Amino acid sequence: MTILLMTFSSIIAQEKLKTPPYLQVGDTIAIVAPAGILKDKQEIIEKAKQLAESWGLKVVLGKNLFNQNNHFSGTDYERCIDIQDALDNKNIKAIWAARGGYGSVRILDKLDFTKFKRNPKWIIGYSDITAFHNHIHTLGVESIHGMMGTSLSDELEDIIETVSSLKKAIFGDDLSYTIASSKYNRSVYSRSPFNAVEGQVIGGNLAILSSMLGSQSQLNTEDKILFIEEIGEYKYAIDRMLQSLKRAKYFTQVKAVIVGDMTKVKKNTTAWGSSIEQLILDVLPKDIPVLFDFPAGHELDNRALIFGRKIELTVGSDGQQSSIIFKK
Repeated sequence: MTILLMTFSSIIAQEKLKTPPYLQVGDTIAIVAPAGILKDKQEIIEKAKQLAESWGLKVVLGKNLFNQNNHFSGTDYERCIDIQDALDNKNIKAIWAARGGYGSVRILDKLDFTKFKRNPKWIIGYSDITAFHNHIHTLGVESIHGMMGTSLSDELEDIIETVSSLKKAIFGDDLSYTIASSKYNRSVYSRSPFNAVEGQVIGGNLAILSSMLGSQSQLNTEDKILFIEEIGEYKYAIDRMLQSLKRAKYFTQVKAVIVGDMTKVKKNTTAWGSSIEQLILDVLPKDIPVLFDFPAGHELDNRALIFGRKIELTVGSDGQQSSIIFKK
């Protein structure tokens, strides 16, 4: 019986997720704010709207988008209403987060995903939107870790790869990346007979991943490739979150780990004593590949990732390039 249950669990872990319909010219998307306040951001959101319209899309803004409730862009109820409307409206083909910050987890359990499961659509964002990515993955639907509306506070010429990769992802174009290899990369393949590893890519912001532990939104990492990124944390806090994931068996059967941007790491009065890369390597199993410096997270170059999609990952070392190829 135990063997049968383990086999069934493994089948579920590898099951192909639903791909929401790719966008087409004339489709409508919604820009909503599920978390942090959008104070004095009207012009930036207008730039985001104009960018989507330049791709031939129609854009509707959440009714409560610019509301203010202390830290949040409106009350939990107001933010929930905007997202629920977008989830239920068949004419809206994608939901684009205006920004992250904090607050998604406060409304996650107030939302009804019944109609969304019948008619999946793309959920787009990063950072705090990891809460949505995790929950949607457990519902068996792909989502997009990519730039948000407030990313347009940067000049377009400074975020060319960020913008172009999102456009490719939502319109269904081929998506692949080749990047220089970090000296910290661990290109071992003891869990794979080939010089590459395949699996669904999942994950997101490290703090949010940690906060999902023990909930119905916690990820199943078995046979998956885990992506992590973080901003504004002390090294000891990053270690603590990784240790929490380790104790929750996140790394027991994971196929590989992709490390994105570790931005604005704070300095503690007591030195940690190693690089952030070595800190991560010390926590992860020694028999899995680890790719560092993938350009995704809280930097200008924030490449889109289709969470729940199978990828082929090659981790280069000794001057070799690394690559990620998204399967269809």
